[in-house]
Formats: sequence, C-alpha cells, structure tokens
Amino acid sequence: MESGKRDQLESKWHQIRGKIREAFGKIIHNSELMCAGKTEHISGQVQGEIRKINAMMLNGYK
Repeated sequence: MESGKRDQLESKWHQIRGKIREAFGKIIHNSELMCAGKTEHISGQVQGEIRKINAMMLNGYK
C-alpha cells in the first residue's frame, strides 16, 4: 500500500476510534476516557490536514 493511502487510513482510524472512545466515556460517565477520545479524534484530524498539506506541496499547489 502506498504511503499516502496508509496515512489517510491511519488518520481516519484515529478519528473513528477517538469518537468511539469519547462516546463510551460519556455513556459510562468517565471523563478521563472521554477526554482521551476527544484528543485522539482531534489528533486524527490534524494528521489528516498535515497529509493534505504535504500532498499539495508535492503536487505544486494545484
């Protein structure tokens, strides 16, 4: 699998996993788990945006 696709899947995985952890933390009233989930979700979003910026730089700002 090429690096770009792998990075994209990885960022999506972190976003989804973070949302699940956040929701589960809300259900069981565990603020630590909820915060960890939110952090992972945001981390996945940032990772995805960095991937997009890198792709734009490599492709010449199309």
